[in-house]
Amino acid sequence: MIEWFAENIQFMMELLVEGLLIGMLYALIALGFVLIYKASDAINFAQGELVMFSGFIVVGCIEMLKVNLFLAILIGLASMVVFGLVVERGMLRPLIGRPVVSIIMATIGLAYVLRGISPMVFGSPTHKMKLPIRDMPWEIGGVLVMPIYVVACLVSVILLGAFAYFFIKSRSGIAMRAVADDQATALAMGIDVRHFFALAWVMAGVVAVIGGVIWGSLIGVDTMLALVGLKVFPVVILGGLDSIPGVIIGGLIVGAVESIAAGYLDPIVGGGTKDFAPYVLMILVLMVRPYGLFGQEIIERV
Repeated sequence: MIEWFAENIQFMMELLVEGLLIGMLYALIALGFVLIYKASDAINFAQGELVMFSGFIVVGCIEMLKVNLFLAILIGLASMVVFGLVVERGMLRPLIGRPVVSIIMATIGLAYVLRGISPMVFGSPTHKMKLPIRDMPWEIGGVLVMPIYVVACLVSVILLGAFAYFFIKSRSGIAMRAVADDQATALAMGIDVRHFFALAWVMAGVVAVIGGVIWGSLIGVDTMLALVGLKVFPVVILGGLDSIPGVIIGGLIVGAVESIAAGYLDPIVGGGTKDFAPYVLMILVLMVRPYGLFGQEIIERV
């Protein structure tokens, strides 16, 4: 009895630790949603496709140009910075001051364009991306942990902390939040809305490159990588669309729920529970807190 109890405790701990580490990866991808929302007050439905496109660029540089991983990541970062500026200048700048739904529909269109172009340019087969990280798990306190999850978690923590500081302490971050609150008022106060739109898309592109490299190394790079955007959507809604701390908490919760559901419910029902369990949790939370756990409640006088 004692041995059975100890084995179950260890199994639970392994599921929980792995889920929390994966949850930090979700939080990193969800950060792209928050960055765009803080600048334009609109949801970027192309964030998953940006991650996919970034992964294709990096792996394409490795396979076609025969460069090393570090240089390929630098090329990917530079490419996504340029891509973000082009998207802002050509697609979003004409929409400044227009209804938010216009920006949302534009991002949906961008998502489908990237899904079509990526396999045309880089090929449709799954591309493998190998990071210089050992495959054998580490044993920490009797719990087996994959090194890639630990490294990815550390990278996520650093980036999330840096962006949180940017929005809270820097003048540019405060100005970006002002743009999201009211574009017309921000323009009247002398804030260059176009500049902060471009900055938001550049930062979202940088986050997409890091996410594309990490997730590409875990599941391979193909069009299915874009589904990561859908997987992290409950993270964004749970935490709150405008809250970086909320994204972190939401990522940890979703990662833990997914891992525990996969470990305990999937063997009973035959699989699939980890895919819809976060959405069930999201619906339950929205019934109580429509703006998420840490989202800012908006009260309008009618």
